[in-house]
Amino acid sequence: MEELHIHIEIDSELYTKNPDSSALGKKIISNSIELIYEIGFEQFTFKKLGLKISSPESSIYRYFENKHRLLIYLTSWYWTWMEYKLLFATTNIESPAERLGKSLDLLTKPVLIDNDFSYVNEVLLSAIIFSESTKAYHTKNVDEANSKGSYTAFKSVVNRVAEIILEIKPDFKYPHMLISTVIEGAHHQKYFSEHLPSLTDLSDDKEAITDFYKELVFNFL
Repeated sequence: MEELHIHIEIDSELYTKNPDSSALGKKIISNSIELIYEIGFEQFTFKKLGLKISSPESSIYRYFENKHRLLIYLTSWYWTWMEYKLLFATTNIESPAERLGKSLDLLTKPVLIDNDFSYVNEVLLSAIIFSESTKAYHTKNVDEANSKGSYTAFKSVVNRVAEIILEIKPDFKYPHMLISTVIEGAHHQKYFSEHLPSLTDLSDDKEAITDFYKELVFNFL
């Protein structure tokens, strides 16, 4: 299906100034993705980002109050984008089983560049989501952040796929638990395969993670 040019809308609670509204804001987003990918979120600072984009550190604070809010923004952008991808991939498909299969493909397979968003490298952002996204909600302030809608996009993706599961098996008690487990599990397996291979059973098969979770989900249902 041909992609439509779409605009990613992010909740205004997640930023001080909308980065999508200016060239500098877009530069902050694209370069923060590159820098977090290169050095990791722990080592990432606005000072280092300012040096990378040749802009004062204070200019970044006009968009985000701290680096954790930036990470939440990036994860929200990713999951909002992913929900669009899920919608496009499953529209006009009558079979819920086929829609579930396509959804699991998107949630577990490597991400490809989407030319609709020239300033966002989705491949690098996906790698950040796989390795760093838990830091967005494994914090002491998670409940406060949740009340402000910080995780709405992620929850929306889980809910969308959970609804497909209920089409297949209406009396299934754990649709959200199953899908959130698949997402987090796929992230962990990819990370393990790259850094702690003895914790996984992956070889050179690039489809192994997807095959495993599709088999798990459909056998469970």
